[in-house]
Amino acid sequence: MREGESATVRTCAPAARVTTAASARAHARAVVDSRWDPSTHPAREEDVIDLLLVVSELVSNALRHGGGLAGFEVTPVPEGIRVDVRDHSDVVPAAAYGPGSPPAGGRTGGYGWPLVVRLAREIDVEKRSTGGKTISVLLPVRDLDRPV
Repeated sequence: MREGESATVRTCAPAARVTTAASARAHARAVVDSRWDPSTHPAREEDVIDLLLVVSELVSNALRHGGGLAGFEVTPVPEGIRVDVRDHSDVVPAAAYGPGSPPAGGRTGGYGWPLVVRLAREIDVEKRSTGGKTISVLLPVRDLDRPV
C-alpha cells in the first residue's frame, strides 16, 4: 500500500480499510468480538492483548520497513486467530537479526520481530511471485472459561 491507499481486509467481520496499526488493531478486536461475544462468551483478555501487540508490530513493520501495507487479513480458526500481513518488500525479518533475537549493540528499535516470535504459535513468511511477502501468524485465543 502506498501513501494515500488502503489495504483491503478479508475476514469474517465486515470489510474494513486498514491504513494504520491503530485501524488494524481495531479491526482485529472486532473480529475477536464477533467470534467470542464479550458479554456471553468472552476471550481471555491476555490472549487478546498478545494478538493486538502482534498485529501492531506486523502492520507497523510493513509500513516502516516493507514499502507499505499491501493487504491485511484476520481470520478466526479453531486454534485462535490467524493474521496475514502483506507488504511490498522481499526482505524476510529473520534475515535482519535472526529469529527471535533482539538487535545487538546500542541500536534502537528492532524488538518487534522478537516479540512476534515469542507470542505467535506459528509463523510463516512467504515471498510473493508479484513481489513483496506475506507474513502469516497464528495466535492462540482461548475462551475465558477454558483452563489455561
